Amino acid sequence: MQLATPPCCRRAVGEVVYGNYKISYHCQMRYLFAWIGIADLKSTGAAAGDSVGPIAQALDTGWFDAAVLLDDHGAAKSGPWRAWIANRFQGALSVCDVALAGPTDFGDIYRAAVAAVCDVVSDGRVATSHNLTFHLSPGTPAMAAVWLLLAKARFGASLIESSRDHGVRRVDVPFDIAADFLPDLLRQSDRRLAVGAAAQSSVLAQFGDIVFRAESMQRLVQRAQMAAVRSVPVLILGETGTGKELLARAIHAASPRSTKPFVAVNCGAIPAELVDTELFGHERGAFTGAVQASAGFFEQAHCGTLFLDELGELPLHAQVRLLRVLQSGEVRRVGARDVRHVDVRVIAATHRDLLQDVAAGRFREDLFFRLAVAVLRIPPLRDRRGDVGLLVDRLWMQVCIEVKGDPNWLDKEISVPARNRLLAHQWPGNVRELLNTLRRAALWSTGPVVTAEDVEDALLSVPASSVGDVLNRPIGNGFSLPETIAEVARHYLTRALNEASGNKTSAAGLVGLASYQTLTNWLARYEVTTEME
Repeated sequence: MQLATPPCCRRAVGEVVYGNYKISYHCQMRYLFAWIGIADLKSTGAAAGDSVGPIAQALDTGWFDAAVLLDDHGAAKSGPWRAWIANRFQGALSVCDVALAGPTDFGDIYRAAVAAVCDVVSDGRVATSHNLTFHLSPGTPAMAAVWLLLAKARFGASLIESSRDHGVRRVDVPFDIAADFLPDLLRQSDRRLAVGAAAQSSVLAQFGDIVFRAESMQRLVQRAQMAAVRSVPVLILGETGTGKELLARAIHAASPRSTKPFVAVNCGAIPAELVDTELFGHERGAFTGAVQASAGFFEQAHCGTLFLDELGELPLHAQVRLLRVLQSGEVRRVGARDVRHVDVRVIAATHRDLLQDVAAGRFREDLFFRLAVAVLRIPPLRDRRGDVGLLVDRLWMQVCIEVKGDPNWLDKEISVPARNRLLAHQWPGNVRELLNTLRRAALWSTGPVVTAEDVEDALLSVPASSVGDVLNRPIGNGFSLPETIAEVARHYLTRALNEASGNKTSAAGLVGLASYQTLTNWLARYEVTTEME
């Protein structure tokens, strides 16, 4: 008699006898793939309370039935650790010795990783990508970058990271890299692709103007750094005032095109009838008033970066021409017969929900997917825990420099009550609102200290937020209080899980729940699920 797979059975193939019935089962094994890193090798024989290294930390979760580990250190160096981890982990363990030209050689790393994964997948031991997980923490940054590319573009695997402070948690990467980009990326020169320790420091320096402490911003900047060294299109999403152009400039500065032009264009400020000539240029006599030929923004950004701010404001006819330029790398000036080749990296930004605009027919679907290769979403300032204080200090320095030469200016400092008032504000206008508020506070204050009253006068009243809309809905006529409460609960539970990368303990803290068990009860009550479950 053949019955369904018993839920208690997780590994391999076998038979279980229940009374007079013999039950056969064939369950898919859950595989962890990782490079063995220096932190792992140092953990051999770790005492209680010490760090056991990222690989052992991941295997200790019980999430995995098997592990495939890639080793470029050699058996002589890693042998003791191999014996230690084999004794510690009760599942199936396989170690692959790999010879690399160097720890940042993307070609060798890519080939070794693909071979290891394909060996398992082609063997039939794993049927779906849900059973594959790649570990980003062990090894070099180049190894982590290859795991990310393979997970997003080829195998659809899950990604995890681990640390001593935060434990093991799932990594949600908010962009997909189309499979047809992967070979091109890997064929680029080592000079442009190597992002080892030395190159990493240079890349980090280019993001120094972005002030942050929040985990959500740490993840954003890490992903922006990874996207910077590759010439794929970038789409930056975020509310008005979150600093989309600042992030775009940092990506350009950290890219191989950093010495070439960065051309910023506000698409919403271009009149509809002038979009073509502004973006693509025109020839003399192409229209009334065209007394001389002019290069468009694409030609001006040749070999550099073109930043298209407020992309969602482009009219549909301009979207068609923009898509053609992105596909062919050629522009035709208005009134010209010949085309001109351009080599431009496009970074686009918008505060709009482009997927909603696609569904409504306001934005072309093919253009969206052409630009949405590396998608970076900047969180609003109200969701950046711990960042407001840092930004107040940095932006206040900027304000003081701006007004240094003004008549009767006094060097000023912000009082503690004033700072507390700034920290308590929700900042619907984000960083831009914070900067302008500090400018007004500096203007209104008459003494050497900015007071809470100065800040109060500098703050602008804003329309009620979406939370206020929830609180002011009309009752009666089908209004349901339980449904409204459930809507709010699902919103904040989902937000907390996303910001905590699926870590329930961290998510519980974000929404003020006592423990991850309490959070689990709330998730079940309001039917909020996580991909790790």
